Order: sequence, then C-alpha cells, then structure tokens
Amino acid sequence: VMQSGTGFWSVLGSVIASLFGVQSQKNYQRDFTRGSFISFALIGIVLVVLFVVSLFLFVKWYTGYNL
Repeated sequence: VMQSGTGFWSVLGSVIASLFGVQSQKNYQRDFTRGSFISFALIGIVLVVLFVVSLFLFVKWYTGYNL
C-alpha cells in the first residue's frame, strides 16, 4: 500500500515541478521521507527522454529535415 503523497500522480507532479525548478520545500521533504527513489528516478528518466525526443522531432519538423 502506497502512503499518501507517493502515488503515481503525486510522483509525476513532483518530478515535473523539480524539472522546472519550482518544487516547494514541503513537497521536497515529503518526497525524500516517504517516496521511493526508484519511482522518482524512473519517471524522471522517462520524462527527460520524452522531452529530448519531442524536441528532436519538433526541430526536424520545423526545419523540414528528412533523414
């Protein structure tokens, strides 16, 4: 059973806030006392990969570059 504040949506919100640098101190403390490192790491890696791929595809579309 997951504790309050460590569900998927809570972890996703925390990771997104951290990526933008707007994570509150209260949520930061909650994440490091109740959260599992692996869940934050996996979601963080997935979000960064999705961001890089979407940026690549956007630049490719914008420039009209075809491989």
